[in-house]
Amino acid sequence: LCGTEMKVLEDKALYPIIMGHEGAGIVESVGEGVSTVKPGDKVITLFLPQCGECASCLNSEDNFCIQFKQSQTSLMSDGTSRFTCKGKPVYHFANTSTFSEYTVLSEISVAKIDAVAPLEKVCLISCGFSTGYGAAINTAKVTPGSTCAVFGLGGVGLSVIMGCKAAGAARIIGVDINKDKFEKAMEAGATECINPQDFKKPIQEVLVDMTGAGVEFCFEVIGNPEMVAAAFASCHESHGVCVIVGLLKFGVQLNISGWLFFSGRTLKGSVYGGWKGR
Repeated sequence: LCGTEMKVLEDKALYPIIMGHEGAGIVESVGEGVSTVKPGDKVITLFLPQCGECASCLNSEDNFCIQFKQSQTSLMSDGTSRFTCKGKPVYHFANTSTFSEYTVLSEISVAKIDAVAPLEKVCLISCGFSTGYGAAINTAKVTPGSTCAVFGLGGVGLSVIMGCKAAGAARIIGVDINKDKFEKAMEAGATECINPQDFKKPIQEVLVDMTGAGVEFCFEVIGNPEMVAAAFASCHESHGVCVIVGLLKFGVQLNISGWLFFSGRTLKGSVYGGWKGR
């Protein structure tokens, strides 16, 4: 289970439920009217669908399809469940439920992939890799020669680092309290890694001291409101961009000084890395 799923389980899930929102597979059969995939096609699952018709899908800068809200009900778009156990319904998760050998998805929640693509690798594109990499490339729009900081060095955080590196960032600082993650982060492209627990001052002050004026792009990939505030305060005061990638628990409020916005910092969110999945 990823951190996002664990928070959803705590806040909004219906039980019993089949979890999993990241996967790849082979189409076994299709229902009436399905035209974009056929039996035998390789596909990745999309927790964030793409209907192609709503205002978000039609906006080139947007990917938050209105149909995503329907998938949060733990049922299919027609209001039913396609799973049962001993005659009783079992609920869907994110309209994907990938922790099962067979699953049922809406046509708009799968993307056809190349026939030779290895399923055990491309499954990561259905969430983790795309979410992190896209947050750097699409949402933050990291620029060549810039300085970046990534809070949280799990799989998504490592993907953010890859995106920053691909965009040409000159300095990529990994931030995590688990030093065991530093080696992987360096392999992925981080130029240095720091542990907030090694310092007596707040991590935002450490980063400002390290960079002279704050980082140009900062990513919070944990889903911790205190770390969101710290990441935002770590940004360059006039043109720093902070992107929230980690899911915050439902109902959580952010405590951020309004003064930090006065000089021009930007705080923004990202879902599925800004990609239109299909």
